[in-house]
Amino acid sequence: MKKNAPLFVIEAMKMESTITALKDCKIKKVSLSESTLVETDDLVLEME
Repeated sequence: MKKNAPLFVIEAMKMESTITALKDCKIKKVSLSESTLVETDDLVLEME
């Protein structure tokens, strides 16, 4: 992934927030599947 590339979208109360890469990276592992309800501090993905 390139810096500022979208990684995933979080939806809350009908509003969407796109989470982007802070730097060039590779995604090592995706920990959650699509449409999973997340809590604070949940691990969504791991990057190298």
